[in-house]
Amino acid sequence: MTDGPRPAGRSGVPVPPTAPPYGPDPAADSAAAEAQGAVARQLAGAVRRLQHAVERMRAEEGTRALVDLATGMLAERLTVSPAEAAARLAALARQAGVPVAALAADIVGRTAEAPTRDDGPAPSGPGAATPAPARALAAVPDLAGAVEAVLQQGAAPLGAHAVLVWQRLPGGSLALAAQAGLPLAEAEAWSRVPPGVDTPARQAVTGGEDRWPDAAPPTGPAAGPAAGGATTPRAVLPLLADGRRLGALEVLWPGPAPALGPPQRRRLRALADLCATLLGHPEPPVPPDRHADLLDGLLDPALLLEPVLRDGRVVDFTVLRTNRLFRDPLGRPRSGLDGTSLLETYPMACATGLLAPLLRAHETGEPRTDDRLRLVFQGSGIAVPAVLRIAVAPLGPRLLLSWQRDTDRSGESEQTDLLRQAQRLARVAGFEERPGSGRILWNEGLSELFGLPPESVVPLARLARHAHPDDGPAVRRLVDTVQHRLRTASAVFRLVRPDGTQRYTRVVAEPVVDEDGRLDTVRGAYHDVSAQHWTEVALGATRARLADSEQETAEREQLALRLQQAILPAVPPPLGAPGLRAAVRYRPAAKRERVGGDWYDVMVLPDRQVLLAVGDVAGHGIGAATGMVALRHALRGLAVTGAGPGQLLAWANAVALREPEQVTATAVCVLLRPDDGSLRWARAGHLPPIRLAPGGAEVLPLPHGVLLGALADAEYEEYTARLVPGDVLLLYTDGLVERRDRPVEESVDQLIRAAGPPGPDLEQYLDLLLELSPADTDDDTCLVAVRIEPSEPAEGARTDG
Repeated sequence: MTDGPRPAGRSGVPVPPTAPPYGPDPAADSAAAEAQGAVARQLAGAVRRLQHAVERMRAEEGTRALVDLATGMLAERLTVSPAEAAARLAALARQAGVPVAALAADIVGRTAEAPTRDDGPAPSGPGAATPAPARALAAVPDLAGAVEAVLQQGAAPLGAHAVLVWQRLPGGSLALAAQAGLPLAEAEAWSRVPPGVDTPARQAVTGGEDRWPDAAPPTGPAAGPAAGGATTPRAVLPLLADGRRLGALEVLWPGPAPALGPPQRRRLRALADLCATLLGHPEPPVPPDRHADLLDGLLDPALLLEPVLRDGRVVDFTVLRTNRLFRDPLGRPRSGLDGTSLLETYPMACATGLLAPLLRAHETGEPRTDDRLRLVFQGSGIAVPAVLRIAVAPLGPRLLLSWQRDTDRSGESEQTDLLRQAQRLARVAGFEERPGSGRILWNEGLSELFGLPPESVVPLARLARHAHPDDGPAVRRLVDTVQHRLRTASAVFRLVRPDGTQRYTRVVAEPVVDEDGRLDTVRGAYHDVSAQHWTEVALGATRARLADSEQETAEREQLALRLQQAILPAVPPPLGAPGLRAAVRYRPAAKRERVGGDWYDVMVLPDRQVLLAVGDVAGHGIGAATGMVALRHALRGLAVTGAGPGQLLAWANAVALREPEQVTATAVCVLLRPDDGSLRWARAGHLPPIRLAPGGAEVLPLPHGVLLGALADAEYEEYTARLVPGDVLLLYTDGLVERRDRPVEESVDQLIRAAGPPGPDLEQYLDLLLELSPADTDDDTCLVAVRIEPSEPAEGARTDG
């Protein structure tokens, strides 16, 4: 006897139920039937989902095996690592616009040995050749087989006894994707590691650094048996692909920590690259439109970013799409940002902290949230500071970036106050107006600039009414360029205030268009440049006065130079005395305004003697030049009296004392007889002459004599000497040898030794002396050289060469 309805038997015929003990209950029967139907539908749905999951896993295994084979072929053909081969395969798929699996099948089909084509049917039967893709799929091992091969062929020769491959899961957990050498119970215990457990594998995934057996033992829990209380030695290497950390490779040793050299470490690194290739195959490119609904469903501004890789490193991000709530901080339209570089679009924001969390999220695959970031958005000469809270979440190989302004506005208020003070000091004020709605926003300071009440505003279209009549056309051109041509423009005009005063003002206006390309907003700024204008006016007047002064100075310099050129004798000096050759040089001062008082004179007197004189009047300019003229002409006129050089200097001293302006000067006076080479000389505080003979140079003795114009009763001593044929007498002023750091005598000795003997050409010798001059006082210089020429042989005499 049964108490309730029986289920259907094997024949499918239901067993009729018996009546319940307390009578039939139709409502209960209906509820039970409905519950049974719901359970049946749930079981059927679960079975269908399991069947679909099994089919999907089988398809993925076949696809993964195909991609593995194509990756291996590329690595062999291109002689690159498996990781680089996988990256190139993904790049080729993106360029071709096909899934990675389709490209891998194409590569395998083209590379494998294809059957011979003929017009007959394909061979069949047991002896028929297996198609290349089928043979390839059968030869590619799965991840577990690959890890077993890694242990046997790569790690076991190094003494290792176990290899573990960890995979990072969304949310931060680690899964033991494959292992070899670990006991089954140990592997099951470590099949899943929660986010909070700090294992060596998690440290490698988080830090991205290799860990070798000789490092300090791990402080947290670790897989593998512990012998004698000691932690199993291990090497842990992060698995990297396209700049992302997919997991970690862990190699365990049974005994003491081995010493791994560079070759062994490189081998393990190559094994890690292989495991990374097998663990994370490049996904086929996902169109940005796949994420459009997700982006537009967010309540905060968001951007979809794709990493830009170079040599396996992320160097930039491409903005694939922005959602409908996104507003560019710099006022640019959303459509203009699609496909742009993040570094080029927001360079200052990336430099001030936006780029770091993006790189971290892409590398670790973990979402990140930064509470407050002080960023600066800059472009087209505009800098906008902002305090944002950002969130970054990985979407496969891409990143979803979302931000919102911080609710704590204290930091932003500080930035706003700082910006307001800077605008006040720079006398700059901004505005924004929407032509469609008539809304106008004026920054504080504009009303004061226009001289209007605080509540008054001036639209850009009526700006010409407030400009000077002569500047109205320039203002109207600016308005037309901004509102109709939709281009940024600027103009400088005279702003006429209600009280009649004028302000020189520069206005810059920039149009902001909507997604349809129509004018939405006009933003700009006014800059009061009145102070700059009046400064430029004053500077222009100063330049005019300076030009007049420069012109006057140039004229005085030209006058002094012409005066000096007029009073100096001709070059070379005319000499009528036989057997005598002379050369002179005059070098003006380095600074043209310092026209000096250096002078020289060479003159044949009535008694056939030759007057040689050089002098230096103290000072520069017109006064020195006029004093030099007086002394030179006085000495030249007094020399015809036949007096000696001492007396001539005494008379010149009297002339200097009686000049309207006190004149002081140095001078040396020489009287030379060409016929016998005898000479007499006297000096007034001047450097002595130098006799240059074929055998060497000699500085003549110093006769006593003070400066001209110093003492009223000064007396000047005379000395005598003789020149033989071939000797050269050199007279000079101190501008040739005077230095600030050494005595004049040393400079004279250095110059004569450097110049050497005069040679036959006196003109060339004087040029050499000026070139080798060690002087550093930028003074003018006079040089006089006289040579007694050897007598020529008589007419008809022979000379044997």
